Amino acid sequence: MYYTILAAGFFVLFLIIFGLKLVRQSRAYVIERLGGYHATWGVGIHFMIPFIDRIAKKVSLKENLFDYDPQPVITKDNVTLLVDTVVFYQIADAKLFAYGAENPKLAIEKLTLTTLRNVIGELELDETLTSRDTINGKLRSILDEATDAWGIKVNRVEVKNIEPPETVKEAMEKQMRAEREKRAVILIAEGEKESAILRAEGEKRSTILQAEAKKEAAIQEAEGQAQAILTVQKATANGLNVIKQVVGAEGAVTLKSYEAFARAADGKATKIIIPSEIQSLSGLVSGIAELTK
Repeated sequence: MYYTILAAGFFVLFLIIFGLKLVRQSRAYVIERLGGYHATWGVGIHFMIPFIDRIAKKVSLKENLFDYDPQPVITKDNVTLLVDTVVFYQIADAKLFAYGAENPKLAIEKLTLTTLRNVIGELELDETLTSRDTINGKLRSILDEATDAWGIKVNRVEVKNIEPPETVKEAMEKQMRAEREKRAVILIAEGEKESAILRAEGEKRSTILQAEAKKEAAIQEAEGQAQAILTVQKATANGLNVIKQVVGAEGAVTLKSYEAFARAADGKATKIIIPSEIQSLSGLVSGIAELTK
């Protein structure tokens, strides 16, 4: 009787120890009882009834990735590319992950390939090569929505590499070379244009400065001539004032008439008839000249 009780005690202790389970951080256990889903255990110590409960699946809640081999994809303009993608995912629901898909990794791989072909099939080659962010965003959105039923959350999708065919590479290199040569020719033409503009502006400025210099010289010359004329006129006026003081206004007028006859003769006339009034003033002028010396 004693041994029976002892054996029963050891058996119960064994069941208790055997039934205690410790779930660690970032892990989840899917528990079945009598063949059906019972619970999902999180972090901590849990008790499982031996021979009745069982751990159906141990799930890691850490972020993981699927790195697929390059896959052939055809663009909208019928160019076949090799596209290498990486899918970063995380288990959001351990129960759905355990019962949602038989092989989640294979299911995501096939879904990724199908979605990738659909997305790139709508783009031409140039758009595909320059729109990786757009492709990544579309892939992540579609995959995340499709994998919700499997308890999987797709955090991001990255297109690692897009490999075009060799013929396309050669054509792209030729195009890039042509673009570089075109830019070089444009830069040279712009430089020559700028140089011609600067030369023309320099010549224009030089012409303007020369014209301004000539204008200034002409102004200075005209002002000099005007000053000389003004000086002569002042001297003439002073002379007339002296004559007026000596012989009066009528004598001054007569004398000016005499000067007008002299200018009219200009040394070319052989005979000049001088009025008697002017002849009578000749002696007077000589006297005035003596006085003004």
